[in-house]
Amino acid sequence: MPLTEIQARNSKPRERAYKMADGEGLFLFVQPNGSKLWRMKYRFAGKEKLLSFGAYPDLGIAAARDKRTAAKALLAEGKDPMKSKGEVISQEGATFLEVAKRWHENRKSALNAAHAERVWSRMERDVFPVIGEKLVNEIMAPDVLAMIRKIEARGALDISRRAKQGVGQVFQFAIACGLASNDPTTHLRGALKPRPRVKHMSRLPLSELPAFIEKLHAYQEEGERRSAITRDAVLFALLTWVRTKELRFAAKSEFEDLGGKSPVWRIPAERMKMGREHLVPLSQQATHIAKSMIAAAPGEFLFPGNGPNKPLSENTMIYALYRLGYHSRQTVHGFRGLASTWANEQLVEFGKPPMWIRKYHEDWVELQLAHSEKNDVRGAYNAAEYLAPRRRMMQDWADYLSGGKVIDIKKAGKRAA
Repeated sequence: MPLTEIQARNSKPRERAYKMADGEGLFLFVQPNGSKLWRMKYRFAGKEKLLSFGAYPDLGIAAARDKRTAAKALLAEGKDPMKSKGEVISQEGATFLEVAKRWHENRKSALNAAHAERVWSRMERDVFPVIGEKLVNEIMAPDVLAMIRKIEARGALDISRRAKQGVGQVFQFAIACGLASNDPTTHLRGALKPRPRVKHMSRLPLSELPAFIEKLHAYQEEGERRSAITRDAVLFALLTWVRTKELRFAAKSEFEDLGGKSPVWRIPAERMKMGREHLVPLSQQATHIAKSMIAAAPGEFLFPGNGPNKPLSENTMIYALYRLGYHSRQTVHGFRGLASTWANEQLVEFGKPPMWIRKYHEDWVELQLAHSEKNDVRGAYNAAEYLAPRRRMMQDWADYLSGGKVIDIKKAGKRAA
């Protein structure tokens, strides 16, 4: 039975939103805050959609029915009424996708371009197909959880959490703009599958590094030239703390001032995990390897593979570690953990009475590892590269690999006490 004017006018808000049907897909949506919105449910290309016409009583029953008639006429012509009415959707009838577009546009200027692209791509792949066409103020916690379950089903537990976080940010934006009254993701605490315990990359105790380096210097595979490239690549990874991908595609043009006092490797943003350019100050030992490889290696890559214009194979370095007897004991990525442990354990004696303090600031270590700033606000203001202290730290590390000593942090702590 069609809705009457008296019914529409006298409808009262309830604890939860509810619908009052008028017929042929048109209904009045009464929200807990008292607003009454005209909407029309329809199907297009086999997909259910919702169209928003405006708020009652600004838009009366007769006008809402006229809009319904016009929408049905477009459907009869094979046109989608939502597309035909343009991109401008009323505040009351915004879909999640429309709000997400506004949210993304509002914040992307403050984000790294590569990061912004990753966030939006994740939304397009996992979120929008499930809840994109739903009206933002009608989405409930079970709707979001259903989307998350699809991601969890393929084992991408980290992605599922990032998707939940993104959806929550969109809802916070929607609430601030008056488009939604609550964030359904706040009700999902404890509902997501727990992540498995982190398995750290295998790495040796620091005390075994001298024996490892001695074995590495003697490493042989097919052909002395290939052996030399592999040895230098593994040692260069150990000296610079970079990731395998960052090293494999190292181009000769990325190295600067190799004959000067401040040699540096400038890794472009597109090859970095965090999507921003990374500067690696080079020790004398790392500089020597870079200079010798540039002089000897054909093509553009510092460490060429089987061909002058091919990078080092993805498995070359890890297989070398296997052949050296370090299978399940040391990985190339694990060099980063080794170096971080060494840097964080270095202490120096200071003051009277004596006390022990860190030799290398944690910011230097994290920046050398190209880790992101965990505190977004602090990261936005802290754009320092710390090249001078990092250069000293990397030279100390290279000298240590050549036979230096590590201060035992436990013994140092007892002495300080």
